[in-house]
Amino acid sequence: MSENGILIIFSGPSGSGKDTVLNKLIAGREDIKVSVSMTTREKREGEIDGTHYYFVSREYFEKKVSEDKMLENAEYNGNLYGTPKAPVDEMLKSGKAVILEIEVQGAEKIRKLYPDVISIFLMPPSMRVLEERLRGRGTDDEETINHRLVIAREEIKRAPEYDYVVINDTIENAVAGIETIINAERKKTFRNKKIISEVINNV
Repeated sequence: MSENGILIIFSGPSGSGKDTVLNKLIAGREDIKVSVSMTTREKREGEIDGTHYYFVSREYFEKKVSEDKMLENAEYNGNLYGTPKAPVDEMLKSGKAVILEIEVQGAEKIRKLYPDVISIFLMPPSMRVLEERLRGRGTDDEETINHRLVIAREEIKRAPEYDYVVINDTIENAVAGIETIINAERKKTFRNKKIISEVINNV
């Protein structure tokens, strides 16, 4: 991790509201950036290539993996997802809090690469609410919704692996919780660096 920025893993099941929460979190802020992931899934209505995801072919995605240009990658619901390496390193060097919105499998790999990474799991208030949100999208058929719910239950079981769990009962509460976490971690990082610097100077 950069000596200036902080890296944050942000995970949660499909339908937990990750995109909505992140959009609200970073609105009007330059100190927090969300890394744009790469995926082989089809672009949904309203999504913009390079803003929501880099939408690519499976062949292109696998080429980037073979060239070691991805921080992590995982297959979810039949599609590949991953984090391009170069943009993340650049944002960290510029002192940003960089958020990686990734699946739990990808989170494992990031923890190995960046042992001091901070991890946040966004939890729905209940499985009933999660199912209502998935159905409310109107983008998936019944089979896909049921499959997402099965995956969601498995992901939620792994929430204790994360440093923080934020419940998305309302967008405002979830955003406030994440802001509190980022501010606390920034202060902790600054304090630790100051202590290390003082020790080095007195050696």
